[in-house]
Amino acid sequence: MDFGKLTDISGVNFALPTDPVFNQSVLKGTPIAGEKQVFVGPPIWANKEWVGKIYPTTAKEKDFLYHYSRQFNTIELNVTHYQIPSESTIQRWKESVPAHFKFCPKWPQEISHDRQLRGCEPLSDAFTKSVLGLEANLGMTFLQLGPYFDARQSKVLMTFLKQLPPKFPIAVEFRHPDWFAQPMIWQETLQMLHELGVGTVMSDVAGRRDVVHMGLSNSTLTLRFVGNELHPTDYSRVDEWVQRLKNWFETGLSTAYIFVHCGENLHAPELSSYWIEQINKHCHFALLAPRIQPKVIQGSLF
Repeated sequence: MDFGKLTDISGVNFALPTDPVFNQSVLKGTPIAGEKQVFVGPPIWANKEWVGKIYPTTAKEKDFLYHYSRQFNTIELNVTHYQIPSESTIQRWKESVPAHFKFCPKWPQEISHDRQLRGCEPLSDAFTKSVLGLEANLGMTFLQLGPYFDARQSKVLMTFLKQLPPKFPIAVEFRHPDWFAQPMIWQETLQMLHELGVGTVMSDVAGRRDVVHMGLSNSTLTLRFVGNELHPTDYSRVDEWVQRLKNWFETGLSTAYIFVHCGENLHAPELSSYWIEQINKHCHFALLAPRIQPKVIQGSLF
């Protein structure tokens, strides 16, 4: 994920903002009555560098999803941003993963960026029909708005969201700075999303601190966390996030999807593992951490 990437992070203040006042309308102050859920995973499964690390040394590329889904319980599914998957692809994905695994598809760029949510009903229908085929393996879809889609186009966004199937799982990722520049506009946006049952995406990146806005519009968190190759701040940032998560779960959060980016993602398993360990410790979950094999250096046994 290149968005918000900096080559020098020495001057970045990674402290999380305080919660917007509107969060009090979403988190009622007490834990939910039902089961709380957390899903943690990287944004890819097709990484050959993970063979011998979290995949078996004999793993074939066609089996990477199978092995990935035995290490993580979700994936940020970016391939759908470029092509709507066929029915046969959806079926193949479902057959590769356990029943509890969640795919979180990214909306097609032709809808979000090229057409900017206008005149795309047939495409939208095709996408929703496709991913609903994942059935119980469908998690949260996320709609990343284009870089020029600003707050003046709020009505376009709401019109688009209203035509989706009832209770279709979707969270919106805002990128234009205008959405966050005026607190009243942002609060009105959260209110409208809340009324539609639509979530928000938070992106914790070094170069755009406004997009880690902390605004919840329903009881599900969708977070894209971008680390910096296991820099020490990656761990302190996770620690602060886990404390915020603990507070949110205690006051009404039901579900969290956490997608862990880490540079070229070689070290995404390690950073994901740290996330899971800290969530288990402080939020009292029992998530399974990935089993990471130590790297064997040729000739190290001699």
